[in-house]
Amino acid sequence: MRNRPAAPRSGLRRSLPRALLGSLLAALATLAAANPAAATDRPAAANPPAAANPPAAAPARHVVIVGLSGLRWSDVSPTATPTLWRLAGQGSVGSLVDFAVLPLTCPADGWLTLNAGARAQSDHPDGGCRTFPAVHPAGPGATVPALPGLIRYNRRFHNDPSWGLLGRAAGCATAVGPGAALALADPSGAVASYLPSPADLTAAVLARCPLTVVDLGNLELSERPVALAAADTQLKHLLTELPSATTLLITAPGSTIKPPHLQLTMVDGAGYQAGLLESSSTRQPGLVVLTDLTPSVLGWLGQRAPSGVVGAQLTRGTRGALPGTVRWLVGRDTAEQVWRSTHNEFFWAYALADAGVLAAIALVFWGAAPERRRRRARCWRVAGVFAVSVPAGTFLANLFPWPGQAHPAAWLYGVAVALAALIALAALLATRRRHALGPFGLICLFTVAVLGLDVMTGSRLQLETPFGLSVIQTGRFYGIGNEALGIYGVTALFAAAWLALIALRRSAHSRPSSRRPALAAVAAVAVFAVFASGWPGFGGKVGGTIAMVPCFAVLAMAVAGVRLTWRRLAVAAVSGLALFVVFALVSYFTAVTGKSDIGAFAGDALHGHAGSVLLRKIGTNLGSLSVGMFSPLVPIVVVVTGLMLWRPAWFGLKTMPLAYAAEPLLRPTLAVLWLMPVLGWFADDSGVIVPAAVLPLVLPLAIAVLAAASQPDARPGTAAPQPRQIPSRSINR
Repeated sequence: MRNRPAAPRSGLRRSLPRALLGSLLAALATLAAANPAAATDRPAAANPPAAANPPAAAPARHVVIVGLSGLRWSDVSPTATPTLWRLAGQGSVGSLVDFAVLPLTCPADGWLTLNAGARAQSDHPDGGCRTFPAVHPAGPGATVPALPGLIRYNRRFHNDPSWGLLGRAAGCATAVGPGAALALADPSGAVASYLPSPADLTAAVLARCPLTVVDLGNLELSERPVALAAADTQLKHLLTELPSATTLLITAPGSTIKPPHLQLTMVDGAGYQAGLLESSSTRQPGLVVLTDLTPSVLGWLGQRAPSGVVGAQLTRGTRGALPGTVRWLVGRDTAEQVWRSTHNEFFWAYALADAGVLAAIALVFWGAAPERRRRRARCWRVAGVFAVSVPAGTFLANLFPWPGQAHPAAWLYGVAVALAALIALAALLATRRRHALGPFGLICLFTVAVLGLDVMTGSRLQLETPFGLSVIQTGRFYGIGNEALGIYGVTALFAAAWLALIALRRSAHSRPSSRRPALAAVAAVAVFAVFASGWPGFGGKVGGTIAMVPCFAVLAMAVAGVRLTWRRLAVAAVSGLALFVVFALVSYFTAVTGKSDIGAFAGDALHGHAGSVLLRKIGTNLGSLSVGMFSPLVPIVVVVTGLMLWRPAWFGLKTMPLAYAAEPLLRPTLAVLWLMPVLGWFADDSGVIVPAAVLPLVLPLAIAVLAAASQPDARPGTAAPQPRQIPSRSINR
């Protein structure tokens, strides 16, 4: 460690708490201002608390499901679809995530998912849809001969569908059109009551059974306006024949068109007047998933959904005027398309910019002369500060209503870069002439505070941002996303280490010295980060809990001066799994956290159904190695960087020993920064994506931190401090 002159140290004591407080207050103010209306032109009243949802209405006498595959909110207007517009005005509306098994959810996939209450798929590649399964009329009913084969085909996906659930729950149900037959067929493919065309519908047919399912066809790109007008006319005819006390669900099961879009869903009936659809599956206002539809229909019919059904009942939230709500729904789909079309390019640009700038600095200031080393370290420090600021800038960009702009992608990334530059400049100015690692610690603390508070308040800043959540991918709808997991964990660990280092420096100048303040700092950051991410009522992130807790435990032992042994490492390794079990049991046995994936997994495990979930997640993890052409290289990079940290002499790295000598806590800090994405790789079903997404941040962070620590006099206007050692202790047991 290094001594500081008395005056700067006193200034650090006075100014650093103010800087930390300022960053946290800024994060709080940011989140308080993060109204979804500002980001997407959504009416402010459309974001009620969960408790504002009204109680479930009494069972409906009749439920009618109308499906028009490929229908989006951008298709709906008072002139093009007057019937749909009128229904939207009087009912509850929302965006449907139409994801079954593959990114391309064909119409047959959507109808099969309705049939079984779980994700299901017809036999087709991701490139396009095949012929719709044939339906053969037979007397008053029909048969779907392909269904038994489709049931066998779906066993490979381990989604545990309950085939025939929709028709079985209704008792008596009428299918109108081929898609409806697929939705109501029993496992043998038999449909008890079938009409080939919606033109055959009458009031008597609709009143005959509690459930009627109607297939209005599919909207292709060609002749789309003509098909929309015809469907709207058929819907108008159907409305004139509806019996009283009917709950009407209009939805869009699948689409033949790529890329996937958010599609339309609306409910008109008792308890759903002029509202916004919500679901505990997504915890996002106005957003529901395909698997929510079947349990909702069962609830309207007065039936209880079986325990294996993954969806949730649709509920109603408040909303503003319909035109503004529809603009917001269209804007959300626009944001999803920006994410889909620019996401990979953003990561390439981020990674290549990091590599290019750091390499250019190395070439310009090449050499071992002290002055060149200082200038190289100074430039790397500034470049690293900006690189570490990029994730926070991308999340905060959601404060701006970029989806409604003429060029939404340009606005998103332009605002993100500007905010990242502002954050970097603020951090450099706030820590000028002070601790060499100050800017990095301050930015990491700010980033984890923004993300943690965002998770606790609904994850609005993460939606459709580059490191955030893409709802159309159905990976996560709330909490820390798969690609943000490494960012969140790395910034939390470095922020904790930085605060501990400051506390150790202060303690070194007091008598007697104590490590308790440093341990308290690590514990405070750990509790905040882990509970925001892992608590089922907040983020409910399984992989984050399992990966972060052991790393915080190892960091705390290093701060405490405890010698690491295999026994202690083993205890640390299982600590995250143990806390996850606690979270899961709390979520399953109590209502305090609400519905969560963690609680659902606990229920599956307690009832012996967790095997299929684990097999599916293992398959997804292994499949992540083939997501892109460079995915297999990520494990090689992870191994090489691990060896560099473990044995820098093997690679001729001279900066690391100098940095470790100046700041001994850097060695365990960099070790846990490497370990956290590796544990996340194995604990999260996104697999190798976790370390791949964090590499553009953690590599420049490590390079800049090592350079700054090895050349602490590289900051302008500072003198080289003298080395000093912090008293250490070792506990041997």
